[in-house]
Amino acid sequence: MVRELDVNRLRVLMEVAHAASIAEAARKLSFTPSALSQQISKLETELGTRLLERRPTGVTLTPVGAVLVEHGERVIGELRQARAAIDAAMGVQPQRLALGSFATAAQVLVPAALAALQRRYPRAELSLVDIEPPEGYGLVTSGDLEVLITHRYPGVAPTPHPGLDRQPLLDDPLRLVLPAGHRLAGDAAHGGISLGQLESETWISGAPGIPNRTCLETLARQADVEFHVAYESADYHVILALVGAGLGVALVPGSMLAGADRSRVSVHGLRGLTPAREISIVHRRRPTELVRELTAFLRTAAGALSQKSPPEEP
Repeated sequence: MVRELDVNRLRVLMEVAHAASIAEAARKLSFTPSALSQQISKLETELGTRLLERRPTGVTLTPVGAVLVEHGERVIGELRQARAAIDAAMGVQPQRLALGSFATAAQVLVPAALAALQRRYPRAELSLVDIEPPEGYGLVTSGDLEVLITHRYPGVAPTPHPGLDRQPLLDDPLRLVLPAGHRLAGDAAHGGISLGQLESETWISGAPGIPNRTCLETLARQADVEFHVAYESADYHVILALVGAGLGVALVPGSMLAGADRSRVSVHGLRGLTPAREISIVHRRRPTELVRELTAFLRTAAGALSQKSPPEEP
């Protein structure tokens, strides 16, 4: 006879997977690391297979563990959703909202939206965690996050999100940023700068596999050109500083340029291309009142940001 899975042990496995660390998961759950290890060991014994690979730097899921966590997230999420539905039926207002967001959105969209939500619900417990795409979907599925703000660059495969709603929030255009006084700046007045003109340039972008690097490689492949990336950074503040120092050129989202110092760089469009990263909101299919309100405030913030989008250089 096959024993049914223990929900509490599923939750332990899920938390360990999210934290990639038994010690960190134990801290979050207020258990000792040895107690959590025992729970994982019991689950592995019941299933007759290993679920975690234990390493000095942390833990990773085995293929079976990954399958179980995916299902566990749905189970825990449904239980939390049931609790929320019961509270709503009893007239209890939701008092918690955890938001995950990548760095740029956390800087330019989230503050105004969270402040507006806090004013409307002064007793609500609001929180924010930094999550870079494509991570975060499982946390929404499990209910650890109520809302996720994520993005997708051209050329990056979409992340499957069964059971979740993903709604577009903002198209964030990618602008070509050159050092001030660059030799190609004058060409922008004649319809923009083509990718072919940039083949001999030194590029600044993320490391291989980072979404903005995948986007750059996709655009280069489509234009049948090759780009040399000499400087790698995932931080657009660093990228802009490097461009401003005359070390190379880069594609930068318009949202990052709205408040940037333009004295040392010039911003241009690409001839015949309008690449943009898609910024979206992800939440469960039965959103709470707080989630619906936050979504509305984020749309207001996105609209205001679009109006501030910096112009290209003449």
